[in-house]
Amino acid sequence: MDLNEEQTNAVKHIDGPLLVLAGAGSGKTRVVTHRIAHLIEIGIMPSDILAVTFTNKAASEMRKRVQALKGSNVLTCTFHSLGARILRESISALGYDSNFTIYDAEDSEKLLKSCLQSLNRKEEKGLARKLKSYISSAKNDLLSPNEVDISEYPMKEGALFLEIYPFYQAKLKECNALDFDDLLFLTVKLFQEHPEIKKEYQNRWPFVLIDEYQDTNLAQYTLAKALVEKRQNIFAVGDPDQSIYSWRGARYQNILNFSEDFPGAKVIRLEQNYRSTNTILEASNALIENNESRYDKHLWSALGDGDKIGIYIAQNERGEADFVMEKIKEHLLDGLSPDEIVIFYRTNAQSRIFEDALLSKRLSYQIIGGFSFYQRREIKDILAILRIVLSGADLISFARTINLPKRGLGLTTIKKITDEASKRGQPIFSYLENLVENPKSFEIRLSSRQIDGLKEYTSLIHKLRGQLHKEHHISDLIKECVLLSRYEDHLKEDPDTFEDRNQNLEALISKAAEWEEETDKPTLSAFLEELSLKASNENEAESSIKLMTLHNGKGLEFELVFLVGMEEDLLPHINSKDSPEAIEEERRLCYVGMTRAKKNLFLSGSYYRYLWGSPKMMTTSRFLKEIPSEFLENHSPTDIHQESISHQDGLFSPGSKVKHKDFGIGVIQKTYQTSYGLTYDINFEEMSMTRSLVAKYAKLESC
Repeated sequence: MDLNEEQTNAVKHIDGPLLVLAGAGSGKTRVVTHRIAHLIEIGIMPSDILAVTFTNKAASEMRKRVQALKGSNVLTCTFHSLGARILRESISALGYDSNFTIYDAEDSEKLLKSCLQSLNRKEEKGLARKLKSYISSAKNDLLSPNEVDISEYPMKEGALFLEIYPFYQAKLKECNALDFDDLLFLTVKLFQEHPEIKKEYQNRWPFVLIDEYQDTNLAQYTLAKALVEKRQNIFAVGDPDQSIYSWRGARYQNILNFSEDFPGAKVIRLEQNYRSTNTILEASNALIENNESRYDKHLWSALGDGDKIGIYIAQNERGEADFVMEKIKEHLLDGLSPDEIVIFYRTNAQSRIFEDALLSKRLSYQIIGGFSFYQRREIKDILAILRIVLSGADLISFARTINLPKRGLGLTTIKKITDEASKRGQPIFSYLENLVENPKSFEIRLSSRQIDGLKEYTSLIHKLRGQLHKEHHISDLIKECVLLSRYEDHLKEDPDTFEDRNQNLEALISKAAEWEEETDKPTLSAFLEELSLKASNENEAESSIKLMTLHNGKGLEFELVFLVGMEEDLLPHINSKDSPEAIEEERRLCYVGMTRAKKNLFLSGSYYRYLWGSPKMMTTSRFLKEIPSEFLENHSPTDIHQESISHQDGLFSPGSKVKHKDFGIGVIQKTYQTSYGLTYDINFEEMSMTRSLVAKYAKLESC
């Protein structure tokens, strides 16, 4: 079977609970499939085995491998498809018909809107989606309507949630329908209320394998535990160091508590890594050992030490992108396929600077798990408003933006307006101006709400044109566009994506600010033309460099990995700064990114980053300082020393106390860029003076 000793021990385990701590790149899937094959080999019926994982893709891959090894079909499925299978057979015990319908997210939202109408509740923008999110979380935590703690929700929404949840459940049952979360929620309820049914399924599958056990939420964990309660034959595989999905309900504590949940459980550590060099693994080990909530394990490789991990701290994000392009070019010239290169970032908004750089170098790239920056809805929306500001004849941009936010104008009305403007030979915006000034003189009949909506829209465009004529910066114009159009209110209709989309708008403003600095005669028309050309040049060739968030990188591997934006408030993310537990998850996220690399890994960041169009001084990520310098090679400008990268922040913020060897202790008053580089204005109180000092020469120490 060509397995190492630990893998063999795991594969040959038969009875009783076993936890396989499968480190990154340690051959986890191979162990699971060979264990299933071994069970069949010793005479266990394939129908007695159940293997559960998290995605249809993983389940399909596992099924194919078992089929190839033994020619046998074993039930290999996701948790939700398992729940659907059990409920199809036994849901009648809960008063449902077995031919129930499964509602998707859109169906569920429509039903919730119907429930709100039935309860005479006003359906505010995004309310149904928010309530659906609350209900989903409650079901994943196995909380029925009478078990919800209202104090955990905003006062107004909490009271409504308490009212709508039982009503929504009753309506689902009336429709003989289940939502996606019911597939687990009701299966657990079925087992809890009908132990005789639970016993049937315990007898059906005496051997249960659970993959990615660290990602189970409470409902999945409870279902798995119920299935193995009788025989305790659970084979759980996972790695708490790669638990990065708490935001969608995953509880890494489930894997840490395995030995308590299953007394006498055996634990096998798969520590030999078949993917990465020892340098990458030792650095990753050193990083993750700073987490307290984990099982101790130490990855190693027989692939040799390999190259050191490259570190690059640029003056700004453009410099960081240039460095990444330079290294990519070197490796491509050495014959590396673009498919073996990835750029990882913490948030989607960070892709913009690297997309621009790749486009300028004519390198093919592909965004994994999302849209290219210039194709994202919020970017296209704001640019469409700016196109109307520039050209009142742009029908496509008018149709895209007239209902941002909603102004009561349906598709039929919009078509009537555009048709009438065309018939009169007027640009669409000129026609709108005349229409709102004297609506009675036009054939189109509009309600007072629609007229008010059009007045608001024309007023917005006039205000933005006024800003444009005052020769404001384009970055300021975009800020005003977002503010005056109340676009953030529109984004808040989908609270799940609000933060991500808002960061993308921030990146657009930063793009405008950078572009203005680099352009001799920056105009709005030139800026829009530049972005249109970028959008049309995007392509996703078969062989292309991959760009993705760290969350999307789980389970993947690449020869060359760039982990960019290694700065405080980016990685770790600003939302985690007040929670030690959240910081540990951010560290696990960094660990996952590092362990995707097979041969070459580069960690980069910048001293300055544009945020909302203004340069902001950044602090190097604490995670860089947790990696021993012996595994790192500094590629930064010559004035940045390895020691400062590994063990110091390397820069200071206003308000920081610093020590200068001649002037003594002072307080940073201001930071800015000069032709000499990063510069500080420092007030030295003891000497009653303020001095301007260039960072790279000042040799300041933190106090």
